[in-house]
Amino acid sequence: MTKFSDSYLGRRDFLRVGSLGLGGLSLPDFLRAEEALKSVGGIAKDKTVIFLFMHGGPSQFETFDPKMDAPLGVRSATGEIKTKIPGITFGPTFEKLAKLNDKFSIVRSFTTQSAAHDSKPIVSKEYSANAQIGAHYAKVAGASHPQLGMPRNVWLHPQAVDAEATDPIMKLGKFDVTGPLGPLFEPFQPSGNGDLRRDMQLTVNPDRLDDRHALLASLSNFRRQVESGSFTEGLDKLQSQAFETLTGGISEAFDVSKEDAKTLERYDTAGLIDPRNISKRWNNQKRYANHVKNLGKLLLLARRLAERGAGFITVSTDFVWDMHADNNNATMTEGMDYVGRPFDHAVSAFIEDVEARGLQEKILLVCCGEMGRSPKINGKGGRDHWAGSAPLLLYGGGLNMGQVVGSSTKDGGEPASDRVTIPNLYATIMETILDVGTLRSTPGIPEEVSKVIYGAPPIRQLI
Repeated sequence: MTKFSDSYLGRRDFLRVGSLGLGGLSLPDFLRAEEALKSVGGIAKDKTVIFLFMHGGPSQFETFDPKMDAPLGVRSATGEIKTKIPGITFGPTFEKLAKLNDKFSIVRSFTTQSAAHDSKPIVSKEYSANAQIGAHYAKVAGASHPQLGMPRNVWLHPQAVDAEATDPIMKLGKFDVTGPLGPLFEPFQPSGNGDLRRDMQLTVNPDRLDDRHALLASLSNFRRQVESGSFTEGLDKLQSQAFETLTGGISEAFDVSKEDAKTLERYDTAGLIDPRNISKRWNNQKRYANHVKNLGKLLLLARRLAERGAGFITVSTDFVWDMHADNNNATMTEGMDYVGRPFDHAVSAFIEDVEARGLQEKILLVCCGEMGRSPKINGKGGRDHWAGSAPLLLYGGGLNMGQVVGSSTKDGGEPASDRVTIPNLYATIMETILDVGTLRSTPGIPEEVSKVIYGAPPIRQLI
């Protein structure tokens, strides 16, 4: 009978795949744990979720719900632009996305029900047991892809593509916590304090690798003389898998410089705004500059990892969407120039690229932040925290695209129809990447995992 196993092995045993020892590889130790964990095998679909987290809390008005019929001081401070779908308008910063909105869906009735800075919906104390939802996925699917060796759960922040980028502000939301699920399912970070990319490099030249591969074969032959049973057969398989992982280009997937030059140019957001033109009156000036420089490359990296077997990829922007117009943050008008234009360019490039590669059934892109912004523009030209309504974009994954789900009240502050909550979003994501029907009959599913998957119905218009 298919059931869950709590077999555990430390993350570092996987990370140190570069250290080939005389007695064998460190990677097989991890893969042995994976053999136990993947007893749920076919439950994970061949699909990937890329969750682009808009840290700081984006405005619903200046993005996807302009409310131009509302009074001055409520409606979009930047105006509106027509989209490809008649009758639907976006904020004018999203010029490229407006031409593609038949390819994705917008939810205008989404609410996170909290106006606090944190990392929800990625991590929710109330709905995900204070564990990152990618960790819930990895608990079911296994911590790495069983054939390709790619980590299932990955977190990309700007330092993944730029070593000089600012650190994520963890006090305003952690993206790597696993709560009761345990550290095996933490997202891998090829950036900052994460050692993944470095540790996935071979530390021996090809000739030496051939020598050590031969030595492993000799040691395996010796073991066959002194041991018996299925464990030895399994060890052979795992050593072979480890070798293939090392030589199979997994580390190369994390290097966007390996990408086709034209594709890299299409994604690149660095040239959109000269950082010298970002006002230094805002304490967030450096973060705005990092956002402009790196967002496109982050989404390109996410696509590369999705192609190579990563199942849940969190891409967190720098902390740039908190447009209060205070000492730290720009006004709505100025901030959408610094923040919205790179978003428009990067996400549109991603959609066009995924479509061109025929991956729109395989990859689901989700874009939202921890909250929305207040209906009333404050006296300085910014918007403040708001729990009642927040923007949400979904693209791909085989879901129903080209629509607007739900509506908001006249002032854009609350859902008016078809209210969508964090548990609805969780259910939609999990139904996309997991065989939830089979999983429901699998004994031993942890209660907290079951709550994420089955705690609410998925967004019905999308399924």
